[in-house]
Amino acid sequence: MQSGLHTHKEMRTMDDLIRITMLNDYVFCPASIYFHNLYGGRDTLTFQGKAQLDGKKAHETVDNESYLKNRKILSGIDVFSEKYGLIGKIDIYDEKKRCLIERKKKIKQIYDGYIFQLYAQFFCMKEMGYPVDALFLYSMDDNKRYNVPLPLENPQMMNKFEEVIMKMRTTDIETYQQENPMKCKMCIYFEACDRGYKDDESK
Repeated sequence: MQSGLHTHKEMRTMDDLIRITMLNDYVFCPASIYFHNLYGGRDTLTFQGKAQLDGKKAHETVDNESYLKNRKILSGIDVFSEKYGLIGKIDIYDEKKRCLIERKKKIKQIYDGYIFQLYAQFFCMKEMGYPVDALFLYSMDDNKRYNVPLPLENPQMMNKFEEVIMKMRTTDIETYQQENPMKCKMCIYFEACDRGYKDDESK
């Protein structure tokens, strides 16, 4: 079985790359990635719920604020990891404090997908030569910041991170079936999805 990880001597193809934002999507539901790609070019108001739109708008608002123009703050730069085959953008990197910050509209619970996004940014930045000593999640609505242990400080979560990357490269969407009804109820693609949870009467 392939590990899903490459050595630096191996070359990645574009089809093999995983977007950092997809990590959170996959943890929520692998099928959501398919629909996100399918409807990606459609009207945003049609296929994005209020929470997604509010979160996107909040990022755009803060990105325009003056503190991000500070030379010690990097925001939205493109990053890449050859080892994990990851590509995307960071949220915020504080060069002076050597920390990465991932902002969310409002954090009610710290989900694995949030942490995996930070891990992905961490490994990309490390490969690109940036020192990273701390990771944080920031809840914008209530101005709360949560410390996230570095990958080597949390071996269990690190293993889960690598397992998710492997599964993302091997999951067959044709045979996948979501088993969590709560996730289906929260999903903006529920009405269009045929991979959603089915109770015994509907199977």
